Amino acid sequence: MAHLFQVGVGSGGMPVLDLLCRDSRISHVSIVEPDVYKEHNVERHLFPLSAVGKSKAVLAEQWLRERRPDLHVRLLPCDLLDRERQAEIEEAVRACDLGICAADNEPAKFHFDALMRRHGKPWTLGEVLSGGIGGFVHWFVPGGPCYGCVAGHLQRPTSADYVAVEKPQSPDYSQPGGVVHEVRLPASKAAIQAIASLHALVTLDLLTAREKPQSYDPGFTTLLLTLQRVPDVFEEAFRPYRFRVARSPQCLICQGGRPSTAQTAEELDVALDQALARLGNE
Repeated sequence: MAHLFQVGVGSGGMPVLDLLCRDSRISHVSIVEPDVYKEHNVERHLFPLSAVGKSKAVLAEQWLRERRPDLHVRLLPCDLLDRERQAEIEEAVRACDLGICAADNEPAKFHFDALMRRHGKPWTLGEVLSGGIGGFVHWFVPGGPCYGCVAGHLQRPTSADYVAVEKPQSPDYSQPGGVVHEVRLPASKAAIQAIASLHALVTLDLLTAREKPQSYDPGFTTLLLTLQRVPDVFEEAFRPYRFRVARSPQCLICQGGRPSTAQTAEELDVALDQALARLGNE
């Protein structure tokens, strides 16, 4: 039986979670999600209009229990980077067998990567490209390339395979009484569902190999699937691209596997700031 730790149950994360939890091998799931279901979410989400105003985490739990009454669900309705909740988050990560990241902002992805590597857990990540023209699915295992290695490889402008992933403004949960900017993905539900289905398939495949995750090898580190033909970006629709990404000695996050990877939380924060600055300048 397996325990999943997932961050994000939005328009992309919820279909992944739904597909994964229909597998009888999964007995426990921990969910991190701070957001509230908004009216503009209805177009691309599994939840109904009548659920507007409710916690996405609570709605996700209700959805899962209606389909898997035997499933153990733990909710952490908070931001992944909430300093006051890190002890609970670390506890959930220690208990899990596999991580699933469906966050829509870079700091959360880097923080999730640091959590998974610190506790030696395999994990997967799905990303929908701007406009729903395609999307990425990545997988990570202990000792392999980190998210910094992969992000640096894919966003290097000198690469012929360069594709910019949309980075919408994320809500500022540090100001409970302040203005909350809406996060909108200009992609159809069909496009989001297509990438979510691939994300779920790769995750289930990695789950099968969880006893020896280092031996998992589907032929890629990152899978890019185009969904539309876009001049000067994608020559064909529905074409897969497979990227093998090695661990980078220049990576500011994992240090290419050198002994200095045993970083403190403060050192990880500094490395994260440096990595985000580097990606933004490339």
